[in-house]
Amino acid sequence: MRWITRENIKVDRVACPWLIKRFVDPDAEFRFVPESELLTAAHLEQATPFDATRYPEVVLNHRGVRCTFEAILEDFKLTDPALERLGQIVRAADVKGQEDVAPEGLGLRAIAKGFAALNISDGERLTREFPMYDALYAYVQQQLR
Repeated sequence: MRWITRENIKVDRVACPWLIKRFVDPDAEFRFVPESELLTAAHLEQATPFDATRYPEVVLNHRGVRCTFEAILEDFKLTDPALERLGQIVRAADVKGQEDVAPEGLGLRAIAKGFAALNISDGERLTREFPMYDALYAYVQQQLR
């Protein structure tokens, strides 16, 4: 399946592809386009758009204070407590005003800003950051034991 979001990815738009690849669609392909082209490209490429808060018609989006990662958990009925906690960490890193939800969020935000400063492509960010999310997921699993 194809998935599409805005270019210049950061926290939620890296965490969501990780979640999708690991728990929803292992064969997922991701595209990153300018925000103004998102809906047209999604339609032309028959891709599922996500994390585009400017467009209310995008279903997989922030919901109230919750981030898109949490919307994916809800819509795909992923009830693993470690994923739910990871969603809170992503929210704390991604959504201004939600930093208190998870103390790890500030570190994740700093790492995301560091990856952005490397000026690498969005696809390269996924390649480099997925192992970090694997490790963060393992950390959360261990904390919940």
